[in-house]
Amino acid sequence: MLSTLEVVTVVVVGLMVGVEFSVAFVMNRIFDALPEDSTQLAHSHGGRMLGAVMPFWYIGSVVLAALWAVAGWSDHGTGLVVTAGALLILSVLMSVLLLVPINDRVKTWTPENRPADWKQQQNRWGRYHYGRLAVITTAFTLLAVARG
Repeated sequence: MLSTLEVVTVVVVGLMVGVEFSVAFVMNRIFDALPEDSTQLAHSHGGRMLGAVMPFWYIGSVVLAALWAVAGWSDHGTGLVVTAGALLILSVLMSVLLLVPINDRVKTWTPENRPADWKQQQNRWGRYHYGRLAVITTAFTLLAVARG
């Protein structure tokens, strides 16, 4: 049972890292290469779409890491799992405090109602996203090492 939980946790967190990596290094670059109105509309749509899914994914990852830490408390890799869980909690806090407020604005913008500084706000979201990506990538790495 613990082995299955370990594999599921690594896969779920790994897929989350992959999606967030794709957002940072593929999707945002594609969006930013579009004409200005299309760029902003693509970011708004992406914010609505991923904004609806990612909270469950992030919280689910924290829960899985916590279950792994409790179930495998006496195992040799538990310290790594606990550290990864703490990093996943940090990623949730970063999301709620830094990224979600910007995303909540971005997802409502249209070419007609976007603020004059919309690109600066989008760039700020991107910088925060890189930081969060580093945190969840580190958590994923720790979980993979703990599994090994």
